[in-house]
Amino acid sequence: MKISAIVPTLDAGNSLAPCLSSLSEADEIIVADGGSTDATLAIAQASGARIAASKRGRGMQMAKGAETACGDALLFVHADTILSPAWRTRAVDHLAASDRPACFRLKLDDTAWQARLIERAVYLRTRLAGLPYGDQGLLVSREAYDAAGGFRALVLMEDVDLLRRLSRPILLAGDAVTSAARWRRDGWALRSIRNLTCLSLWRLGVSPDRIARLYA
Repeated sequence: MKISAIVPTLDAGNSLAPCLSSLSEADEIIVADGGSTDATLAIAQASGARIAASKRGRGMQMAKGAETACGDALLFVHADTILSPAWRTRAVDHLAASDRPACFRLKLDDTAWQARLIERAVYLRTRLAGLPYGDQGLLVSREAYDAAGGFRALVLMEDVDLLRRLSRPILLAGDAVTSAARWRRDGWALRSIRNLTCLSLWRLGVSPDRIARLYA
């Protein structure tokens, strides 16, 4: 089973190296870049990753990465996320047993009690609603990805949009350790409320472009 890891980037030089290191067991790593002007491309090249140039926008970038990938399965990982060391074993075991997509448990890189509360809430959201955060990684077979139509050219909510067209994802045991920078910057409660509001607006049919102005 060949797994292609796809990482969308835009000026991700401060976080990219640990992310790519954690993905070293992938059969190939594709950095789908939206026009970085910092050290992102140099870091990607030094790691041996393939670079796929794309228009800016996470949905477009991940679609470009998937288009470039050669794997039987696709693993989409954000540039500020680090997967736990045993991720490949869990991914291969899952792919051998199920054709459903999968994700990992969210873990924030902060010791605050609010971080543990958010992790628990995301765990319940994933289990009960089948809606993981994009930060949890998304593992999907090439066949299922293509059948669903892949990522659309959206500036935001691209992960929710794709998940609605896939079968319900399975939560794997490994961790996806993700930056809590947005929560620290905006406040734990405010950022969480903002995320929930963005999801609610999406379900009400508000355009991703308008939602993006609130999310930033």
